[in-house]
Amino acid sequence: MLRALITSTALAATLCVPAFAQTGESAPTLSLSESATVQIAPEYAMVSSGVVSRADTAQAAVRANAEAMSTVFAALRRAGVAADEMQTAQLSVSPVYSDRRQPNQIELTIIGYEARNQVSAKVRDTDRVGQVIDAMVSAGANNIDGVTFGAEDTDDALNAARRSAIAALLGKASLFADAAGFELCGIRRMGESSYRPQPVYEARMMSMNDSASTPIAAGELTLTATVSADFCITQ
Repeated sequence: MLRALITSTALAATLCVPAFAQTGESAPTLSLSESATVQIAPEYAMVSSGVVSRADTAQAAVRANAEAMSTVFAALRRAGVAADEMQTAQLSVSPVYSDRRQPNQIELTIIGYEARNQVSAKVRDTDRVGQVIDAMVSAGANNIDGVTFGAEDTDDALNAARRSAIAALLGKASLFADAAGFELCGIRRMGESSYRPQPVYEARMMSMNDSASTPIAAGELTLTATVSADFCITQ
């Protein structure tokens, strides 16, 4: 999955301003940071969709919603989504108010009830996301929250970004030492701030038609590793 897109951020990284500090009797230090990124193809998509139902009573709204969601769940199974990869993300029932405004007064009157049931479904085949969305909508889903993409195992890709960032950091430290005429005598501190992507790259859903499924673009996931260090220096 890892693509050859490792990029050192020697030019674009957010760098700590090189600092030569003398605190007490400690040796002066050089503080630097470097970042590197890798991009990987997403391995799955999370589709968030559900049904919003309204009725005169809470009981009727819940009943109508349950019937519609049963059809949506069946459509997901037919589309190849495993039962253990569907999860209810929201379930609520709330009153619907009529907003009647009077001078210096707001009168709220309950005119019905709204039931919401939202499901998150993991689609393993990212090429079929549009077809899965179409199946859910055809089954009665009327509330599409969006699509996000993710990957199961990002350790190898993130380690590659770390190695690239560390190599760039050491190279930069050597450059500073050579240009400023001092020597590096060790690393006093080294830290990391890395970003593991949560499912990102929200898909843009376009209007559906009878000849094609909803177009979905998966894009790529970006992982970033930022490494910083304080180097001991001698004149």
